[in-house]
Amino acid sequence: MAPLLSLILSLLAASVIAEDSALPSLNDVTAAEAFIEASEVVVIGFFETPSDETFGYKEFVEAAKTVKHIPVALCSDKEAWAKLGIVSDTVSIFRKADNHQDNLQLSETKKVEADGLARFITMNELRYITEYNQVTAVGLFQSEVKGHLLLFINRGSSDYEVLKDRLGALAPEFVGKFLFVLVHGVKSNEKSLGYFGLTSRDLPRVGIYDRDSDMKWLMPEGEISTERVRKFCQSLILGNLKEVKQAGEPVPKTEL
Repeated sequence: MAPLLSLILSLLAASVIAEDSALPSLNDVTAAEAFIEASEVVVIGFFETPSDETFGYKEFVEAAKTVKHIPVALCSDKEAWAKLGIVSDTVSIFRKADNHQDNLQLSETKKVEADGLARFITMNELRYITEYNQVTAVGLFQSEVKGHLLLFINRGSSDYEVLKDRLGALAPEFVGKFLFVLVHGVKSNEKSLGYFGLTSRDLPRVGIYDRDSDMKWLMPEGEISTERVRKFCQSLILGNLKEVKQAGEPVPKTEL
């Protein structure tokens, strides 16, 4: 059965199987894989017995209501569990930005609250281009991907949507190498901008932060084109940036 057809059938079945939660139920491996493949970020609650008496189930359903922008489903199929490495009731986030699966195994959690589950989801909601804030910062720095490609930009600027979409379209080329991050030129991000020697008046700019070496660079001023950003990313992968002066470094004083 085609993955899309299987997913459609599972979603239709969900109206009967999961009426109480209004969440779709993924009834086999094909449906689960199709659900995961359909979006940049998805959440699946793996519950052997999805009922109000099951530890964490009600809280998961409540949490799902607060993250309506993220596809959320239920799965009790043991073949799907085995395929996805699930051994007990678990809340999992699947994301394409770094090909990662984050698991919260409920049996290892003493207390489950809807707010805590919602925070776990939003904290780990990394996309092809992720907006930087205090919550997403945790997920960004916990990812195994160490390179961050940063678009510093003022929200509402004339080129905001164009540049955001341009870099978002480029990001899939660098899955596993870079996380693409959107840093708005607002007061709460002044420290991040200052780390690169920038203020909101200097934007838009593009930078790279390498967590492995704790080094940072700015792409030279000019057009923020797909090809220039691609070459900038490749320069770190090839090791060429290590010889380039870092961003934010003080300019040496010279005698006049």
